[in-house]
Amino acid sequence: MAELRTEEEQLEAIKRWWKENGTSLIAGVAIAAAGVFGWNTWQDYQASKAEAASMRYQQLVDLTGRDDLDDDARRRAGELVTEITDEHGQTLYADLARLLDARLAVGAGDRPRARASLEAVIENSERAYLEGLARLRLARLQLAEGNAETALATLDGVPEALAAQRAEVAGDAQHALGRPDQAREAWEEALTLAEQRNQPLYGVQLKLDDLGTEEATL
Repeated sequence: MAELRTEEEQLEAIKRWWKENGTSLIAGVAIAAAGVFGWNTWQDYQASKAEAASMRYQQLVDLTGRDDLDDDARRRAGELVTEITDEHGQTLYADLARLLDARLAVGAGDRPRARASLEAVIENSERAYLEGLARLRLARLQLAEGNAETALATLDGVPEALAAQRAEVAGDAQHALGRPDQAREAWEEALTLAEQRNQPLYGVQLKLDDLGTEEATL
C-alpha cells in the first residue's frame, strides 16, 4: 500500500503540476510551432523578394545591353534602377544596379547622377569588393573633373583585391598633380601587382613610356 500511495501521490503531483503549468506548456509548443511556420514563411518571402530583384536586374541588363539606347529605354532603365534600389536596397542587385546606373549616367554626360549612384554604393554596400569598384570609378570621375587630391582620398578604401587597379588610378592622380616620380612608382606597382595576380592591366606600360618621353623633353 505504501508503494501504491507513493504512485498515487506521484500522480496527484503530476496532476497538480499540469494544472499549474499545462497552459503555459501548450502555449510554448504553439509558439514554437508558429515560429517554425513563421520562419518558413519568412524564408519563402525572402526567396520571392530575391527572385523579383533578380528578374528586375536581368531586365535592366538586357535593356542596357543594346547598342543604342533611345530615350524610352533610358527612362525605363532609370525606373528599373529605382525599383531595385527602393525595394531591394541591401541586396547584391541594388549594388549592381547602382554601378550600372553610374555607367549609363557617364555615357549620358550626367556626372552628378553618376557620382550620386557611386556614392550610394560606397555608403550602403555590405560588399567590400563592390564598394571598391565604386571607389575606383568615383576616383576616375573625380579625376575627370579635375579633383585629383579628392580622387586619392577616395582610393583609400579600395580593398587589396583591387590593389593593381587602385595603384593605376593613384598614378593617374599623381600625374595630374604634376608629380612624375610618384606617378611612376604607382604605375610600376600596378604592373607588378597585375603580373603577380595574373590580372591583365592594359595601358599602364604606355603611360610609363609616355612619362619617360615627357621627362626627356623637359
